[in-house]
Amino acid sequence: MIKIDRAIIVEGRYDKIKLSSILDAVIIETEGFGIFNNKEKQKLIRRLADAKGLLILTDSDSAGFKIRAFIKGIVPAEKIKHAYIPDIFGKEKRKTEPSKEGKIGVEGVKKELIIDALRKAGVFCEETEKKERREITKLDLYEDGLSGKEDSEALRKKLLHHLDLPEKLTSNALVQILNTFLTYDEYKKAVEEIKNA
Repeated sequence: MIKIDRAIIVEGRYDKIKLSSILDAVIIETEGFGIFNNKEKQKLIRRLADAKGLLILTDSDSAGFKIRAFIKGIVPAEKIKHAYIPDIFGKEKRKTEPSKEGKIGVEGVKKELIIDALRKAGVFCEETEKKERREITKLDLYEDGLSGKEDSEALRKKLLHHLDLPEKLTSNALVQILNTFLTYDEYKKAVEEIKNA
């Protein structure tokens, strides 16, 4: 696994699955053009850009470039790096037909091409500050009643609202986002505040 400090923006679920098998990073999917109307996700992307910086890796078709342009319109340019996959014509294995433009997307390209695209974007050359700190884990979510218990969903929604985060985050995404924005002690304080509210 390759650790990337920046948050990575991809178009869809299969792109995220592909990158998750290669990278240790916060990966956010735009749900295609869904990003255009999803104010919560736009806000999350802006917060991630401020906290970590972004790396955009969309398909090399016109839809991918429209999504890139949209994100460039909501996030300052100095907070974004771009990685591009080459134009490869064909279709992904899971599809019965090629895309409208006939190009293979992020999910369909070889791991080596993705790594090359990231290298060309300069993300491997960035020095990341090593921090010795206690990470927030899924076990913490469970122990604090935010997952796996009868009232977990309501309590998790309260925490997300309290932290001004989108409420449709999975447990894995929530752990990544919490570790991006909070220390363990800040997380524990926020949990205590919502339980006492």
